[in-house]
Amino acid sequence: MTNGRLQIRAVEKTYVGHAKETVALLPTSFEVEPGEFVSLVGPSGCGKSTLLYIVAGLEDATGGEVCLDGVPVGDPGPDRGMVFQNYTLFPWLTVQENASFAGGLSVNAPYRFSEREVIAQVERVRSLLECMGLNDFLHSYPRELSGGMKQRVAIARALANGPAVLLMDEPFGALDAQTREEMQELVLLVREHWQTTILFVTHDVDEAVFLSDRVIVMSPRPGRIRAELRIDLPVPRNTDDKLAPEFLAFKREIVGMLHEGRDKSGARAGLLRRMFADHSDGPPA
Repeated sequence: MTNGRLQIRAVEKTYVGHAKETVALLPTSFEVEPGEFVSLVGPSGCGKSTLLYIVAGLEDATGGEVCLDGVPVGDPGPDRGMVFQNYTLFPWLTVQENASFAGGLSVNAPYRFSEREVIAQVERVRSLLECMGLNDFLHSYPRELSGGMKQRVAIARALANGPAVLLMDEPFGALDAQTREEMQELVLLVREHWQTTILFVTHDVDEAVFLSDRVIVMSPRPGRIRAELRIDLPVPRNTDDKLAPEFLAFKREIVGMLHEGRDKSGARAGLLRRMFADHSDGPPA
């Protein structure tokens, strides 16, 4: 079992199309310490999800390397669990079967493991699902679950192999505000219980500050690191902390960075006003 020190070393990404090349990510370097929770925030298209996919092995880097405890990683592996915004559950499998799938206990291939290994993995999956509050839904199908419950299954599945690093790509972006807060508190409990290293992508500054030990702010495309902030707020945290002056100060600082570089002349707003004025009699045919 690795310790979970994630090392991003000069990782860059350029997409090559028929007509042109698009630089999505400039050489980017940082480390995530074992058990640390680091969030990436930045405008749409800045390369933060691309970087996460490279770490997961789902995307190839144009340059640089990703290491886990000093060992380069490439293809997806059990040492890195991945949680997506869309729940990516198999609709024909039950909650327990979906959570077991990442652990290798596919309903189609149990023969790969000894009886002892199967029993141990089943117990681990059931323990994870119990921690996620899904004990009464083990035999339910995804269509019978709420969005928050589906994401709980996805998190349990990502943890089924005991990964050293948990990678989360805007996992709560599709949830309503109340469910999102519940899931944020759940992730803090997961982190506290399993001491898993977490790299988290989000557009939500409140979410980043609330969850993280450190927030990395990225620039517009081509993405690069604009700043790193250590979130020196007391732990454990609860949702009431979002109203604390210290919390709001971190939020203002990050939001200010994200707004830097915008067109202060109001040219975009002026363009939109002119577009609406041109169609004041109704939308274009």
